[in-house]
Amino acid sequence: MDTLLGNPYVDVALRSIAVYAFMLFAIRLGGKKELSQLNTTDVVLILLISNAVQNAMVGNNTTLSSGLVAAAVLFLANYLIKKVMFKNKSLQKLISEHPEVLIHDGMLNRKMLDKLDISTDEIEEAMREHGVEKINQVKLAMLEVDGNISIISADNEALMQTHHKRRKIHKTLGSIN
Repeated sequence: MDTLLGNPYVDVALRSIAVYAFMLFAIRLGGKKELSQLNTTDVVLILLISNAVQNAMVGNNTTLSSGLVAAAVLFLANYLIKKVMFKNKSLQKLISEHPEVLIHDGMLNRKMLDKLDISTDEIEEAMREHGVEKINQVKLAMLEVDGNISIISADNEALMQTHHKRRKIHKTLGSIN
């Protein structure tokens, strides 16, 4: 069995870190709005990616201990990235998404809506689901980091916040959550 550094577990650890870094980068490029819109094709993609990167992480070493090392390294890498991001705001800005303002004091931020590919119909749907009839009744609408649209009504100064999960509409299947 060929390994990068002679030790099969070090090899699995290094491969796992490389795959983790790649996946973090790929998901970051995808954007936050995609996270809340998992449809059938997205689930299939995730399953296929996990199968594809398994071999990249463990190579020919398909033993239980090799799989456990890969899983442990992924958990550890995730834990360490979160700890470092908490202390290093520049890294946090690079890796993490941040909420985006879609409506402020009844005014649509059309530039942001266009950038995020969010239609006026989607905003209006979120408003209707939460009892807000007109855009001028919205104090603040945000696309949150998790892909949800939060609406704060101008009528409710107590800041009652409601969440709307964005959904993609498939032409032949109807609404898919």
